[in-house]
Amino acid sequence: MPGEVTCIVGPTGSGKSRFLADIEWLAQGDTPTGRRVLVNGAVPDPARRYAVEQKLVAQLSQNMNFVMDLSVRDFVLMHAESRMADDPAGVTETVIALANELAGERFSGETALTALSGGQSRALMIADTACLSLSPIVLIDEIENAGIDRRRALALLADRRKIVLMATHDPILALMGTRRLVFRNGGIARVIETSEGERACLAELEALDRRLSVVRTALRAGEDIGTA
Repeated sequence: MPGEVTCIVGPTGSGKSRFLADIEWLAQGDTPTGRRVLVNGAVPDPARRYAVEQKLVAQLSQNMNFVMDLSVRDFVLMHAESRMADDPAGVTETVIALANELAGERFSGETALTALSGGQSRALMIADTACLSLSPIVLIDEIENAGIDRRRALALLADRRKIVLMATHDPILALMGTRRLVFRNGGIARVIETSEGERACLAELEALDRRLSVVRTALRAGEDIGTA
């Protein structure tokens, strides 16, 4: 359902990333897993599968590397214009502002794309996907390693009515989802709907995480954590 988050959990090497890649590719037995992905119970039309524009699925991988010699503002503006946004300049500033809300370290619209850190790049692409991507389904691989406000990023995508599937090792993110798919040996071993008891655990974990965030910020600023 739009706005719904499904989390994918399991040990490293259990097949989480491969599962996301199969969905992104709308695999039809032509990937290493032999998996076939159906859309509404049917084999997807080849035109839909190989379309460059209006793709059904957008994926945010663990590594985001820019090679274009553009500023952040020029890059986002070009994307907004290509999507024929009603107000390209306004949408561009919205994307940059949202990205800065997610990023651990702020950047400006004049910053070169190639100068962005890994976390800043992920923050920019999450904001760009939320505001400009036409794909209704978004796949995310381990957002917790991106150095961004992961909870706010997830909430942003959900608020934009995206269907989110996210591989994660983070207990907070896992419990924020509607359900989680537990992977073992390359396949789904169990499906767990998030219970009310787990929601209560989530509140406790978030309180602990906020405390850790204060200490983390103090360390980055070179402060004495004894007073953090």
